[in-house]
Amino acid sequence: MIISLRTTQYDSLRTSIYATNAAMGEAAADEARDIIAAAIKAKGRANVILATGNSQLTFLTALRTLPGIDWKAVNVFHMDEYVGIDPTHPASFPLFLRTHILDAVKPGAFYPVPGQAADVEAACRDYEALLRAHPADLCAMGIGENGHIAFNDPPFADFDDPVWVKVVELDERSRRQQVGEGHFPNLTAVPTHAITLTIPALLSAKRILCIVPEARKAEAVERSLLGPITEDCPASILRQAGHAHLLLDAAAAARLK
Repeated sequence: MIISLRTTQYDSLRTSIYATNAAMGEAAADEARDIIAAAIKAKGRANVILATGNSQLTFLTALRTLPGIDWKAVNVFHMDEYVGIDPTHPASFPLFLRTHILDAVKPGAFYPVPGQAADVEAACRDYEALLRAHPADLCAMGIGENGHIAFNDPPFADFDDPVWVKVVELDERSRRQQVGEGHFPNLTAVPTHAITLTIPALLSAKRILCIVPEARKAEAVERSLLGPITEDCPASILRQAGHAHLLLDAAAAARLK
């Protein structure tokens, strides 16, 4: 068991800080395994929503190597995908998940967000129906540099969104983050629109693990935990989620007093 440096509470949000990114990822994986195993024991199957992105790598690496998960009894969903991106593009989110966890664990089912659909609005409705038919036991997410969760960026985030899946225009800072992480060569190459799970869809999961390492996320973490709860910083809504646990490494927590 990985011991945190400190665990505290911000409103309803339990928050744990770990010495390193690796320790944070291992602790998140241990907790995720317990949630998944409990769901399988209770109802024979677990439904899991996984995030993508560099911030999730230590978590996904630890999770795929943990014993004690019957992956054949796990349905995997994810959060977002660029509209129109080639599924073989290195920045494709389903490809990211296949590369970093799914090909290794071989879950019972994987339901990718259909970014290449001819009718993206119909694809959003269909994916929402799929999510509602398979209520999530676990949502493992991150926080973007602009405070987004999934691709709910500050200009467009809606805490009371009436739908669970929709097409969004991407904030420039969010697009620049994708360049900074090495997924695209320049800003022009980053798609301008994506399909995303909305904030009500993310919060509908029975349990939420929010996994946030690295100094480049410290400002967003500070705003999320110490600023107002506002759609200008979408991740701030997690402070009202008593079923969520925020896991940080020391670098991401550096601006917390």
